[in-house]
Amino acid sequence: MHKYLQNKRDRILRLMDESDIRDFVLGISLIVMLVIWPHKSVAGIDFLSIAENATIMYDAPSVKSGKLFVASSNLPVEAVVNVEGWAKVRDSSGGLAWVEKKALSEQRFVIVTVPVADIFQLADETSELVFQAQKSVVMEWLNSDIPGWIKVRHRDGQSGYIKTNQVWGA
Repeated sequence: MHKYLQNKRDRILRLMDESDIRDFVLGISLIVMLVIWPHKSVAGIDFLSIAENATIMYDAPSVKSGKLFVASSNLPVEAVVNVEGWAKVRDSSGGLAWVEKKALSEQRFVIVTVPVADIFQLADETSELVFQAQKSVVMEWLNSDIPGWIKVRHRDGQSGYIKTNQVWGA
């Protein structure tokens, strides 16, 4: 029986050319990415924040490259590429820049994207309004256990729930 299986395997391998093998490997790789990658995004690993105030954002992964702008601490960013000690990140405006990984934090923040956002006591628009935040206000992301809502904390200490469509970084 063992000899029979070995002959079958050899026959199949003879029938497969290099492109078939390459397609098979690419297919397996795609399946692995589809299984693993969503868990990374769901866990929020892609969203980071700027850890240090006055962090320089570059146009390439090198301190010798062009300086694009200076970012404030707690600015939420989305990591799109990681290269030895550097990350290419996207900000809430969609702009891309390179930043040294040591200047990033896994602590999550969100930024208000609407003119005025309402933050409620509970994840319910009929609950008490705790405070309002203007566009571009950055708040700490606490959790997102309730679909469509995020629990946030303002730097002044107030916390509550905001609708996910009013912020970026969630």
